[in-house]
Amino acid sequence: MANHKSSKKRILVTIKKNSINTARRSVVKTETKKALKAIESGDKAAAVVAVKSAESKIMKSAGKIMPKKRASRKVSRLAKKVAKIA
Repeated sequence: MANHKSSKKRILVTIKKNSINTARRSVVKTETKKALKAIESGDKAAAVVAVKSAESKIMKSAGKIMPKKRASRKVSRLAKKVAKIA
């Protein structure tokens, strides 16, 4: 357990940030799954809307919960899957 006042404050900040990041990560995963489900259904209009929403959430999380390049890669792969729908 921390003894210094600043250490105690840092523990509180870490707990708060951890819960925020967990929530963000969960939102990104959920949106990605929704987009993949829409792509698998074959409905291009629904897939485009779902991917656009997922892209927004992923890019907002870039630099916070994941590296920017990983976020770009995820968005790119989703876009490529949507483009393959006839």
